[in-house]
Amino acid sequence: MTDDMPHDAALSLDGVDKDFTLHLQGSQVLPVVRDVAFDVPRGRCVVLGGESGAGKSTIMKMVFGSYGASRGRILLRHGGSVLDLATAAPRDVIAARRDTMGYVSQFLRAVPRVAAVDVVAEPLVERGTARGQARERAGELLARLSIPERLWGLPPATFSGGEQQRVNIARGFAIERPLMLLDEPTASLDARNRGVVIEMIRERLDAGTGMLAIFHDADVREAVADDIVDVRRFAPAREEVAA
Repeated sequence: MTDDMPHDAALSLDGVDKDFTLHLQGSQVLPVVRDVAFDVPRGRCVVLGGESGAGKSTIMKMVFGSYGASRGRILLRHGGSVLDLATAAPRDVIAARRDTMGYVSQFLRAVPRVAAVDVVAEPLVERGTARGQARERAGELLARLSIPERLWGLPPATFSGGEQQRVNIARGFAIERPLMLLDEPTASLDARNRGVVIEMIRERLDAGTGMLAIFHDADVREAVADDIVDVRRFAPAREEVAA
């Protein structure tokens, strides 16, 4: 634990590098991003910008803990203290995901044959909410995102791509956490539901949640972004890539 981060930040990256080792190519080391540094203040939406392949998803996955950082610090305000996600034990990363750091990706990952309402309610139940109350809250979110009640008892695997994405969003917004990671949450949505998601994001920002996001939808980005971090500035030096 460390307390070396701006007082108003939910998340702070400092000097973060990421390399991939290509084991099938003689263990060649491929540099992806260098010296990543920015803050995500509470109540603000910071969007990662740059073309495809620039490293946006790599940075997001390092914050969530799917990728390990090669160097640097990823500081998260968690449980009354500050956790360095770059060096944290797996159990601490799992606890941070449960209590502090929500994540909405493009893809729904759910246990097969579990009803949509229970997929959305699960994070609430894990935090100690009574199952009936959690399902009621889940139903409110599903209804807001235009999932008809007749589908709530069905597994999301039977849904269309857009419906699955809306279940995914409802699950991600079921709990209010200090930090939310949004990775293309509106990619499969129609205009009406994009508008609903924009409203939901703004509500969380007004409540003080910090957000780190990737949006290829320019309209959504313009509607919610407070700051845009151009990931191209973290590109490795040409000589390092050539080596």
